[in-house]
Amino acid sequence: MDALELVRIQGLEVAVRIWHPDAPRTVIAWHGLARHGGDFAAFARELGPQWRVLAPDTPGRGLSSWSLLPAHDYRYSRYMKVAIALLDHFRLEQVAWVGTSMGGLVGMLLAADPDTAHRIERLVLNDVGPELDTKGLAQLGFHFGRLHQFSTFGQLEEELRRHYTGFGIDSDDAWRQLALDSARRLPDGSWTYHYDPRIGEQFIHDTPRDIWADWAAIRCPLMVLRGADSPLLRSDSVTRMTEVQPGLVSVEVANCGHAPMLDRPSQVAPIADFLSRPRWQLIRSDQSHPMPFWWQRLVIWVKGLAAR
Repeated sequence: MDALELVRIQGLEVAVRIWHPDAPRTVIAWHGLARHGGDFAAFARELGPQWRVLAPDTPGRGLSSWSLLPAHDYRYSRYMKVAIALLDHFRLEQVAWVGTSMGGLVGMLLAADPDTAHRIERLVLNDVGPELDTKGLAQLGFHFGRLHQFSTFGQLEEELRRHYTGFGIDSDDAWRQLALDSARRLPDGSWTYHYDPRIGEQFIHDTPRDIWADWAAIRCPLMVLRGADSPLLRSDSVTRMTEVQPGLVSVEVANCGHAPMLDRPSQVAPIADFLSRPRWQLIRSDQSHPMPFWWQRLVIWVKGLAAR
């Protein structure tokens, strides 16, 4: 991290980690449910000095404020407002967006909403889409819906290795760094994770489960990375995503589940190419005349009947 900016947004302090602050181009990198912006350190290095990477810590995570009203603040509609406030703060009328899991859903919802779609210039989804496996979601909800407390730092690292095996991390040094970035010491000397335990209530309030109409409404260039062993994003879902959005660029990451860490050249190079290519090379010609919303819903409904 080259800089840290603390932005006050409606009573909450939001920490934004920044790499290459003077770079000519900017990308927003938004993390997953229980992670923070620090996960994008290697991504920023691999992407290169021509890109300023802004990686916010979502409220309740990392260095950002915890909410006194989780039912209000730990929801996608709230994250969308935080995101737009950050774009305004950094004077970004339009920006490329790379989102892992929850961060990808936030970007997708922004790109689909008529009021905010113009702010997302292109969108990269990291192991997430408009349809997620319900069993995988239930497992996430169970894991993050309870307090994790460890007597030693070593126990915390062992638990991280078990739960985040899908990240595809392949070195002890990387696991140790993940543990260092994830740990928080409690007053009694024990250890827990960096995030507010109540972020799991997001699964109660408004986790998007089936947002195909939003997916169909997006008109910016799109890319999706899927971990080959992902328990959340199925390969048939990516196939359907391409049917709805024929211009979708898709990449499958071998030996990885949920979600690729975007920490090595083989994962970052396709993203760098997607971000750097001229928009006219990525966008379909018919996207300049989007279908009416009611027609998008009808098309999705008919396709759903045909698949049964």
